[in-house]
Amino acid sequence: MGALLEALTEAALIAEGGRITGANKAARALLGKSIEGATLDQVIAHPAALEALNRAGSDDQSVELTGLGKSRRHWLMRVAPLEGSTRLIRFVDRSEARAAEQMRVDFVANASHELRTPLATLIGYTETLREQSDEVDPATRDRFLSVVHDEALRMQRVVEDLISLSRIEAEKFTTPTDAVALEPLIDRALESERRTAQKRGSELVRDVAERLPPVAGDSGQILQLLDNLLSNALRYGEPGTPVTVSARTDGSMVRLSVSDCGDGIAPEHIARVTERFYRVDTSRSRSLGGTGLGLSIVKHIVERHRGRLSIDSIVGKGTTIHVLLPIAVS
Repeated sequence: MGALLEALTEAALIAEGGRITGANKAARALLGKSIEGATLDQVIAHPAALEALNRAGSDDQSVELTGLGKSRRHWLMRVAPLEGSTRLIRFVDRSEARAAEQMRVDFVANASHELRTPLATLIGYTETLREQSDEVDPATRDRFLSVVHDEALRMQRVVEDLISLSRIEAEKFTTPTDAVALEPLIDRALESERRTAQKRGSELVRDVAERLPPVAGDSGQILQLLDNLLSNALRYGEPGTPVTVSARTDGSMVRLSVSDCGDGIAPEHIARVTERFYRVDTSRSRSLGGTGLGLSIVKHIVERHRGRLSIDSIVGKGTTIHVLLPIAVS
């Protein structure tokens, strides 16, 4: 029985009556080194768990637990009867499943909020135009229509980004293998952002090493990655300051970097800025037209390409986002 317990990857106990007669290494790490011989209520100080263990019955039982031992993780306690009053008690770590479920709930809530806000504006302005059309002067009507148009475009950007993110996630297990030349994609991305840069008085600086090797990738997604990084840098960089795109070989990878001179990102936010809809400054991001999905899309593209994403930022000076992509095998 001891060998069987140690073969289990999850924490497991053997209890006879109300006393622990065996425990594996994972159980001792979770509940304490000296638990064999102790009573269940001494070791498992969790009301719901003890209630299930004290409940009479010969069927398998399972209970969701939080705060077991000194751990803040989520557990599923499974109790299976053996011979007589002997029971096998297993603790399955459900923390990742809970976290994934919470992410799904948060995603739905955030997506609903991002669409509800412009919808409310659209409904309000169109109702005014419809119900008070005779009272609205031409200048006010034009201003209302401009707001309606901008909010509709905002909704369109959110929906397009959601569709894009869903498509990238669906393809994440398929590694792209095409040999993709980066220089033409960098030039296309720079050209597409040139008008925005001119409006903000920002110079787009191109710093690409000579004889840059092709990367193994999907050209459409890499272009999307560059577009998102450049538009973010222009959106959050200070007007009149440069945005730099650099590319050079870094071992067996190519390092793409996009730098801005903006407010920067505080260290406590860096780990979360690639989450869907996460914003460091909610009001400022929305006023600048961001959907909150740009860096999440970048992250998923990098993961699909088996690359690496890192962020260097100094508050008050600016941010540099680095993307490492594998060089194509010739």
